Amino acid sequence: MISLSTTAPHALLSELKKAIDEKKITTWSHKNGYFTHTPDQWRAKAWLLPAVVGSELRFGIIHPQGMAITTEIYAIYHGRFIEMMLAHFDKKLSSGWASALPTTQDKIRAT
Repeated sequence: MISLSTTAPHALLSELKKAIDEKKITTWSHKNGYFTHTPDQWRAKAWLLPAVVGSELRFGIIHPQGMAITTEIYAIYHGRFIEMMLAHFDKKLSSGWASALPTTQDKIRAT
């Protein structure tokens, strides 16, 4: 799970979607409430599902239908998503972190 601390989690989620739609962020896409990494090597290998919990914007990682999430995919999606958020929204965050192992918010199939 990814957790981003912010004073306005709903607004941050809206701004993230807008930045993707306006092509200010080109390495991530969103559809039907889910986010995925877009470079060919990682495209649709996992999905991130946002949820607002208090002052946190959380993203659980979800496996694609019929596929498992490897440790490498788990690491790439978490690391690159946090990197993108810091690059584009650093002033809107007070902290961001990723769990080392899946949490109850994540839905993965182990390899």
